[in-house]
Amino acid sequence: MLYLLVVLIAPYRLICVPATLFVSGNASATVTNIATHEMLFRFGLAADVICGALQAFLVLALYRLLGEVNRRHGIAMLLIGGTLVPALYFFNVLNDAAALLLVHGGGALNALVPAQRTALAMLFLHLHGQTVSAAEALWGLWLFPLALLVLRSGFLPRLFGYGLILNGLAYVIQSLAWALLPDWEDTLSSVLGPLQFVEVLFMLWLLAMGARRGFRRQHDDAPAPAGA
Repeated sequence: MLYLLVVLIAPYRLICVPATLFVSGNASATVTNIATHEMLFRFGLAADVICGALQAFLVLALYRLLGEVNRRHGIAMLLIGGTLVPALYFFNVLNDAAALLLVHGGGALNALVPAQRTALAMLFLHLHGQTVSAAEALWGLWLFPLALLVLRSGFLPRLFGYGLILNGLAYVIQSLAWALLPDWEDTLSSVLGPLQFVEVLFMLWLLAMGARRGFRRQHDDAPAPAGA
């Protein structure tokens, strides 16, 4: 359920807010839309905060399920997916919060003329998008230890392990393209985008099927090693 909530909520700020409020090539119209439909924009802030918290608890739940399979891989998953990914969610909220402050003006911001505030607001909105592109590296990296845990678990389909590796590679490649080959970013996103649905399929499997209970019961009832 945690995984499902992340999948459902995350696209709101990533897709719905830009599609609804942002006008390509028109900073003034974008700022006007944000001021007019402020609550829609604020829902985007809330979505990022909620997703950051959900991601942390999601990875904790996955660690509880898979951590005993391989402790080293489990800790890597916990560090990257449960700490660094949520941290970027929370950090990126500040870019939107700064843009909203500039849209409203007031206080010390009155020292800036409206055109300057609009330009700065667009800068922070642009930084939000740039942070998302950078964060894709972490979105991909945390899937690698998760994939290895799935492959070694014995109670989850190995096919998902291989699929999650491809899913992680897709995210990492897209992030590197943003950093090194920006002209290729859109093309690679179109080509690699379908691989990102592996994570959604994995989430649906966990939600509908879960782990094989027989294995878990047998694993939990196994006698402790001598000297433990």
